[in-house]
Order: sequence, then structure tokens, then C-alpha cells
Amino acid sequence: MKIELDFLAVLAQWPLLVKGVAWTLGLTALSAVLGGIVGVVCAWARAYGAKPLARIAATYVELVRNTPFIVQLFFVFFGLPAAGVKLTPEIASIIAMVVNLGAYATEIVRAGLDATPRGQYDAAKALGLNRLQMFRLVVLPPALAKVWPAMVSQIIIVMLGSAVCGQISTEELSYAANLIQSRNFRAFESFIIAGAI
Repeated sequence: MKIELDFLAVLAQWPLLVKGVAWTLGLTALSAVLGGIVGVVCAWARAYGAKPLARIAATYVELVRNTPFIVQLFFVFFGLPAAGVKLTPEIASIIAMVVNLGAYATEIVRAGLDATPRGQYDAAKALGLNRLQMFRLVVLPPALAKVWPAMVSQIIIVMLGSAVCGQISTEELSYAANLIQSRNFRAFESFIIAGAI
């Protein structure tokens, strides 16, 4: 049996691929920014916050890190409407990706905060900085510089996980590849091209 590959049949649908890439990159960029902010806030809560606040942040982190992303996505998209919160697939995808990245970013940033030398705290106190200024100006910048490679790696993992968002009809790249193969029955070629992109 001879297999004939026809990549041109897939590439002829390039507008769908471009739209899918744009959605994937957009979802990733937005979730990276918002998830990073959530991570910094929760890392602060775990490292410096009051005990109840630290416990809430720890519970959030453990709950999210110990459940699969698809469960989180389905909870947001299918579970929240049962509570009266209706979301579009795109908004549900962003929320799920932010919640997921935020939990992992919390632990990454907290590791950077823990690695900050005690002398920096003492120097900031000697300069008369308040706690917020100390955190924002003295502790956070070197902590983020130390953990930047791990944070970028986690953002890439979230970008790869965005393929799951096609399951709720978010028009990202895997959704586009699936739509193309449903039209021309070139599944192998469609997903090879999506994977290469």
C-alpha cells in the first residue's frame, strides 16, 4: 500500500492556520502576563503575608498543581455556567491558563524570594524603605532575574497546553488543524504542519 502525502491541501487552508497561530500566541501572551502577576502576588502572600493569606495561597497552589489542566479548563467552561457564570470559549481558556500558570509561577517566584540574601533586607531597612518598597525595589527584581529561565520554561509549557483549549472550541492552532483535517481528511499532514509551526 502506497501512502501519498499532500501537504499542499493543508497549506491551501493557510488563513485558518494563521488565525490559529494568532490565537495561540495571544492566549499565551495574555496568560503569561496575568499568570505572572498572580504568581508574584501569591508568592508574596506565601512568603510575607499573614498566616490565613499564606494558607489560602498554599491551598490554591496545591489544588491547581495536583489537577490536570483539562479538568481545570472544563471546570471553568462547563462548571461555572452551573453557578450562573457564562463564558465564551476564549475567556474560559484565558481564565484556565492564568489560573494554571499562576499556581506554578507562585512556586517559581517564591523560590527566587527565598534565594534573596538576608543582607539585602538589612540594607533596605537601613535605607528606611517600608515593606512594600523593600519588596518591590530590593527583593523582587533580583528574585525574578534568578528564576527567569524557569518562568520562561513554564510559559512554554502553558503555550503547549493551550492545544487542549481546542476541546472547548477556542480557535487556536490545534483547533485549526483539526478543522482542516475534517474538511480534507489529511489528518497526518494537518498535524505535522501544526506541530512544525
